[in-house]
Amino acid sequence: MKTAGKNDFSAGSVPRTILKMAGPITLAEIVNVLYNIVDRMYIGRMPGDGAMALAGLGICLPFTMVVSAFARLCGEGGAPICSIERGRGNFDRAARVQGNSFAMLIAAGLMITLLGSLLMKPVLLAFGADGETLPYAAAYCRIYLLGSTAVMISLGMNHYINAQGYARIGMATVAIGAVINIVLDPVLIYGLHMGVSGAALASVIAQAVSAAWVLRFLTGKRAIVPLRTAAMKPDGELIRRILALGTAGFVVGLTNSAVQAAANRVLGTIGGGIYISVQTIIASVREVISMPIMGLSSGAKPVIGFNYGARRFDRVRESIRFTTLAALAYNTCAWILVLLLPAQLMGIFTGDAALIETGIVPFRAYYACYVFMTFQTMGQSCYSAMGFAKQSIFFSVFRKIVLVVPLMLILPKAEALGALGVFLAEPISEVIGGMFSYGTMYFTIYRNLGKKQLHGAAD
Repeated sequence: MKTAGKNDFSAGSVPRTILKMAGPITLAEIVNVLYNIVDRMYIGRMPGDGAMALAGLGICLPFTMVVSAFARLCGEGGAPICSIERGRGNFDRAARVQGNSFAMLIAAGLMITLLGSLLMKPVLLAFGADGETLPYAAAYCRIYLLGSTAVMISLGMNHYINAQGYARIGMATVAIGAVINIVLDPVLIYGLHMGVSGAALASVIAQAVSAAWVLRFLTGKRAIVPLRTAAMKPDGELIRRILALGTAGFVVGLTNSAVQAAANRVLGTIGGGIYISVQTIIASVREVISMPIMGLSSGAKPVIGFNYGARRFDRVRESIRFTTLAALAYNTCAWILVLLLPAQLMGIFTGDAALIETGIVPFRAYYACYVFMTFQTMGQSCYSAMGFAKQSIFFSVFRKIVLVVPLMLILPKAEALGALGVFLAEPISEVIGGMFSYGTMYFTIYRNLGKKQLHGAAD
């Protein structure tokens, strides 16, 4: 087992350490978005039925979010604990956390493949599919299901590469898959005339190669905490801790899925497939602009978790301050950009002038208060990094389920709003949820670090 001094986050400049971690992770997050974004770009520009095919992919988004949610349950659930135990010098325990997470990912992947294959049609109908969009959604999901285990290994276990300080290796994980996906998409979608099935197959092949890359590294000599078969023996206590902390990311994924499904159903009823296509484009743009913040958050988590485990609370506070200010600066720039250039950003995904014209007002409404997402993201990130699972879960559920979904159902009933009400639910929830999440974290955790005993899930 490696020495405790390797990738020691308790020394050196905090901002430099976070940026050193966040830079490659951010690039990896941006590249990771290409898996789905490139699919949508090609599908949205298919001759004739591009708009409806894009809506079909939008119907599948809640399903792919569920797969990602299970990956986060095991990956994000165990990686912070692994960082904390490494900070404490408990390398054997860190290895068992990693091994148990891997076994859980395999089990969850097989379960999703089986249940998804059996329940695909009723689930897609529940997600908002109709006679026009169902064939496209089913064609994509049928193939994507077969590769769900590889997707989960790639997404879930890459957290452990980053947690050990190998952010560049983690970046390579998604870069390799994204390049493969970009190359295969036009070949399969247009060259072999597979349409949405080709997009799904390209994503599955790319994720399978990424999963092989992850496993090769974690079982190799460079890994500080190597993945070994002996460490995969089920440990009830560790599984409970992983699930407790991972439930936060899992709930985030499930709530995102629920919100997307609810939006598709309401929009399909009010305005039909064209509004589902608008929502799909808006969600795609959000994936792109939010990735730097996800990368910054992921880069800060190992630093915060390591120093929290080492009881270097001054460095924990400095990490929180720096990450918040950096995220606020970026989100302000992104906020201005999306409000100024809605047509240009939508044009990346479609050449349909009518679709772009329909989407400009909903686009601006959706992003009206985007800057406030800084506080939602940073509040939840800090909770997760230090093992405060219940708080992270609560604030995710509060914003998405308590605020967004009811607002989506209520606002469209106002005669003057209609479909626009679905898009207005997001900015309202960002202001209320963001200030509540970050304010609570600041007053209950940040100000008390080092002053009294705080109990996170990893303690």
